[in-house]
Amino acid sequence: METAKADSLTGIELLADLPDDEVSELRQKCSWLRYDGNEQILDRESDSRDVFFVVKGRVQVKNFSFSGREIALATILAGGYFGELSAVDQQPRSASVLAAEPSVVASLGPNHFIELIRRYPIVALRVLGRLAQIVRNCDERIMDLSTLGAVQRVYVELLRLAKTNPAEPSVWEIYPVPTQVNVAARASTTRETVARVYSQLRKSGLITLKGKTLYLNDHAKLEVMAERLQHSQSEAISR
Repeated sequence: METAKADSLTGIELLADLPDDEVSELRQKCSWLRYDGNEQILDRESDSRDVFFVVKGRVQVKNFSFSGREIALATILAGGYFGELSAVDQQPRSASVLAAEPSVVASLGPNHFIELIRRYPIVALRVLGRLAQIVRNCDERIMDLSTLGAVQRVYVELLRLAKTNPAEPSVWEIYPVPTQVNVAARASTTRETVARVYSQLRKSGLITLKGKTLYLNDHAKLEVMAERLQHSQSEAISR
């Protein structure tokens, strides 16, 4: 980590629609830091209460099981933010955050963040929306872990990551393609399981890897496969 020269906060989604003078004032209140890829920004249980704006780059929110397995919780792109939970409830960090690539972040003290929420209802609503999304995501992951097998969780994770190509809406793709370790962390399984699923899907022609892009050649069929596997597991349990 190294101190970075102050940059602009104009691209931060949370601060959109705020007066220019307010954004400029916040910029002066921030500490600006630069991180290399894979460098840790926050450690779980740390006493830091700052909120971090991702100005450049991309960061990953992670936890680790008692056995040391990595559990990926979220990826935050430039324009996003993290750390609001501890700023609001003044409790230790609930997860670790690492730079996924060289990144610049601006940290804002918790008192300044709370004051910002009090002064601007639109910011408060956006924070509430973000917290609601975190709860929904946690509910989905709990349901997945409770009801789905490892192979199906990999299917589901690929479906979640895939986006339609703006130029060709019928094309589903994942860019940049995450590492197998990252997919395993997101699906709460092992890299070996992900490698095996990828191999099976490539052989069947359902996915194709070209450069940094993973193409889902038959999005609908993959959905059916995930659904079918879920029904098979449910029937096995009921017997």
